[in-house]
Amino acid sequence: MLRSIIAVAALVLLRFGAASAQQPPELSLREVYDLALERNPMVQAALAAADATAARQPAAVLPPDPEVRVGAMNLSLPGLSADMPGAMAPSIELMQMLPLPGKLRLNGEIARQSTAMALSEAGEVSWEVRARAAMAFYEVYKADRQIEVMEETLDWLRQFEQIATTMYSVGSGTQSDVLRAGVEVARMKADITRMRTMRTSAVARLNALLDRPDTAPVASVVFPQLPASLPPADELMQWAEASRPLLARQRAGIEQAQAREELARKEIWPDLSLGVQYGRRGTDVGTEHMGSLMVGFTVPVFAGRRQLPMRSEAAAMSRMAQAELADARAQVNARITELVADLDRARTLIALYRSEVLPQAEANITSALGSYRVGRVDFMTLVDAQMSANQYAQELYALLADYGATVAELEMTIGRELPATTETIVEEA
Repeated sequence: MLRSIIAVAALVLLRFGAASAQQPPELSLREVYDLALERNPMVQAALAAADATAARQPAAVLPPDPEVRVGAMNLSLPGLSADMPGAMAPSIELMQMLPLPGKLRLNGEIARQSTAMALSEAGEVSWEVRARAAMAFYEVYKADRQIEVMEETLDWLRQFEQIATTMYSVGSGTQSDVLRAGVEVARMKADITRMRTMRTSAVARLNALLDRPDTAPVASVVFPQLPASLPPADELMQWAEASRPLLARQRAGIEQAQAREELARKEIWPDLSLGVQYGRRGTDVGTEHMGSLMVGFTVPVFAGRRQLPMRSEAAAMSRMAQAELADARAQVNARITELVADLDRARTLIALYRSEVLPQAEANITSALGSYRVGRVDFMTLVDAQMSANQYAQELYALLADYGATVAELEMTIGRELPATTETIVEEA
């Protein structure tokens, strides 16, 4: 009995009096955000696409390039001789097409909206990559903390095995207790191996988003301070309306569709062409110089099958753009409501686990340990108490990780970071 008491005392000292070791450098969420926006290939591709669209914008307000023709006119056949009275060699002709007033302005407006849409698309991609990086970050965090809980539980189980062995050796325990302790130790080792594999996968996903080698080490991550309270849902929806790139892109799409619709109404009107011509010919008394002036315009002979259907197409595209904005706005508002509910649930559960579930689980372990020592409960009761505490601790860290990932998704949904609050969710409370 004395040996079992000594073993139990050593176990308590091991649990509550372990010396702290120096922690390795930690990766912060802010560093992850900065690296993702700076290095992620998808973000860089979206920004390059916006640059390409912006580079095309200045040309949209320019008329077509003038056309220059050089040749010889009114040559005699079959010898192609310039001895005819009306022959000109050489002949130079310059033609310039002038679109109907207002068309170039509308083309510029359409190009400007294309640039705005491309920039909004790049912003949307940046927020999506940011949210994905946060999710990978919190997966690494959850794996790290759950591994710590498992390793602590493994130490307990090894101590339980020693206690069971000691008590069996003095005749106050059973061999089945020793065997069951060995099984629990082996199972916990397998769970730790599985969790380490999951951490490796999470690190690979995080490195991919940061454009780093998939084997680049991530020693550990630090849990950030997260807001414990949120603005009202309707205020979050107003923020999303003002700053979410997705909605800005849809609004620009409506403006572009309206400009296209106005341009389509002008397509039936003819475009003007102006031209000048210079020619010369040789005569018996010298060289004669001749000039011509030309005016032309397009004739919409296929208006019923070309210009008028363009109006119908533009009107349909305008209606489609408005419907897409309405759908995007509805989806954003619904997602905000859903994420706020998820955060409220997670925040309530985190507080519950910290204030009631985990303290009661720890008290249950202490009670089971003392009762097992004096033979009032069997070994399975002691093991079940420890495994329950292990499960609850892992669930708490999962809730913290889910809360952080949900905050990141909510920030993506509204297109801005949530403001700092006096009350925060931290790792240790």
